[in-house]
Amino acid sequence: MHNLVIDIGNTNSKLAVFNNRKLVEYQTLKQVTAEALISLIKQYKVSNSTISSVAIEFEDIIGVLKENTNYIEFSTRINTGIKNHYKTLSTLGLDRWAKIIAAHYYYPKRNCFIIDAGTCITYDLLDSDDAYFGGSISLGLHMRFEALHHFTRRLPLVKWDRGETEIPAGEDTPTAIKSGVLQGVINEVEGFISHKNKENKDLTVLMTGGDAAFLLKQLKNSIFAPQIIHDPYLVLKGLNEVIAFEYVQKD
Repeated sequence: MHNLVIDIGNTNSKLAVFNNRKLVEYQTLKQVTAEALISLIKQYKVSNSTISSVAIEFEDIIGVLKENTNYIEFSTRINTGIKNHYKTLSTLGLDRWAKIIAAHYYYPKRNCFIIDAGTCITYDLLDSDDAYFGGSISLGLHMRFEALHHFTRRLPLVKWDRGETEIPAGEDTPTAIKSGVLQGVINEVEGFISHKNKENKDLTVLMTGGDAAFLLKQLKNSIFAPQIIHDPYLVLKGLNEVIAFEYVQKD
């Protein structure tokens, strides 16, 4: 049984095809088109689909999925056995909830601290008793560079490439901005991990998102490094679990 799952984010969209729980196709696109979806559906004979989107209006894409697959509407009210204590389900991001669902299945009975370093940086904890109380949302790396430029009169907009691994000393204004933003994010992430590690026994840190690889390189010498798992497909895995769960419910 092949499932097509789609995660539409602020910057890019991710598509994946799973054969049950085996990932057989992965794509990153700037824009999802009907042609791309139909091609994947035909190529893999997709049976089921679901979607997570930070935007509201994607009726054309949903229409293609409904017409060509068994479409499952994903919402925060779909629960695979998690004790969800979040007070405003209607404002909980679908991508955040998908990651919690993935952690619940793939890392069971662990204290999982999920860090998603994307457009925003989100921090969420699913404890070993399957309880979720929420988390934190912070500015992503690129958003910090843009904010420094936007809210000041003279600071330039500094471009940063994810492939850059060195943090500059800050010998001029552009490198001072890079140093402040990059080191600031690293300190933030380390601080969150340290705090959660003190509160939760045997913490497992799951990192995902476009800037996760950069942060992992910076954290490799950290005392937390042995406990950090890089899982770039966490949202997609969670969406696939939604499909699996819905089928179990029907049976």
